[in-house]
Amino acid sequence: MMHSFPVGGRLALKSFGMLSLAAILVLAVARPAPTLSAQSADALFSGAKSEAQGAHKDILLVFSASWCGPCKLYERFLEDTQMKAITETAFVIVRIDVGERASDSNHANTPGGAELRSALGAEGEPGYPFIVITDPFGNPIVNSYRNGNKQMNVGYPEAPEEIDWYIAMLRRIPSISPADLAATRAWLRQHARR
Repeated sequence: MMHSFPVGGRLALKSFGMLSLAAILVLAVARPAPTLSAQSADALFSGAKSEAQGAHKDILLVFSASWCGPCKLYERFLEDTQMKAITETAFVIVRIDVGERASDSNHANTPGGAELRSALGAEGEPGYPFIVITDPFGNPIVNSYRNGNKQMNVGYPEAPEEIDWYIAMLRRIPSISPADLAATRAWLRQHARR
């Protein structure tokens, strides 16, 4: 349907149409695309080693996926004010995505993440999160396979035996005090889903 415009209306309509098209193109180009980390797992680990050596800390690697419920629980644990004070005093923390779904355009695996996880002791698909603690030079100290059993990845420690193993993992880190271990155990018990 054509509207009537005063003299020059067709020119105004064309100008308005061109202006609208230009505005849409500018907005489409200016709108940032979802950003996916292109930094490789090796680069993240290398940066963590440099930081850990300078700060005299160990490294806590968390291999996880955005869709994973236990990973979100572990993230909540790491971000809790009380737990963050304990973990960030002892560790440089590195999060590496390894279980993202190919159909998810908003999340992607960290390049080389699965290979790094395997190089640090994981076999096959250990589950999520898979946790590895290394010394500042990247040598593995312990991982979340309970008592070394590769069929029993603790993941997010919630059951009493999982909490026991997680505390046993942390006990290998001299910078974590007995009081911090007790506080960590109490926090995990208190926040266990019932």
